[in-house]
Amino acid sequence: MSAYDFDYVKKMTPPGYSFPSHRLKRTCDAGRTPLVLVACGSFSPITFLHLRMFPMAADHSKTQGFEVVGGYLSPVSDAYKKKGLAPASHRIRMCELATENTSKWLMVDPWEAESPTYIPTARVLDHFDYEINHVMGGIECSDGTRKPAKIVLLAGADLIQTISTPDIWDARDVDHILGDFGVFVLERTGTELDSALASLKQWERNIHVIRQVITNDISSTKVRLLLKRDMSIDYLIPDDVIHYIYEHNLYRDLDMTTAPNNKGNIQSNTAVAGPSS
Repeated sequence: MSAYDFDYVKKMTPPGYSFPSHRLKRTCDAGRTPLVLVACGSFSPITFLHLRMFPMAADHSKTQGFEVVGGYLSPVSDAYKKKGLAPASHRIRMCELATENTSKWLMVDPWEAESPTYIPTARVLDHFDYEINHVMGGIECSDGTRKPAKIVLLAGADLIQTISTPDIWDARDVDHILGDFGVFVLERTGTELDSALASLKQWERNIHVIRQVITNDISSTKVRLLLKRDMSIDYLIPDDVIHYIYEHNLYRDLDMTTAPNNKGNIQSNTAVAGPSS
């Protein structure tokens, strides 16, 4: 990691910002690598599939020599300017409502969401690396030593399809994300992974594919469409989030067309927030 990357992180961190670490596990088995799962995306709104991908990733990680010590939702900034994107303050709060009483290890980090400018995904991962491995000094092992946590991006299968397509992502960011960090990719019905993975073979050791035992195809896009049509969204997203959406009258008058996204971040609707945006 270069000092330049951390200089950027420091520059983008506002005065008074406090990194959420209240649910971060501070110890790890000496024989395992501490793992931090980071899902970047719109979360507009957050769904049960966004939440479900974390325990699925944790289950997969056990067979790979990891021990999950924390999971983070990092909503994208309003500067992303995507259709269907509720204001950051609402998306942060909906993520908090979805995790506050349902998880002992998931956290919401507002660092990216509250930025007035767009921050590429690679720099978001730098931020987590800086806060956990440099400011906090990593994770203490059961034998008294300390290890740096492995920071990985948690996303949907469309990520692999877009990241393997030339001219969509900055090549340096692809190498940084897949080479220095890694990605846990959730399999989705109808998404062809083999050809995309073949073109990313040089980073295959850092790409973990999570198979869905129980298929879940909930998406934020579909939830927004139901709301626009004044149809029920019960049992698709957490009840507290449903109440918040109705209380603040969100997503009722949306233009459902898709605007171009910024280069250098997760591009597709499905990949933006992990399984779906």
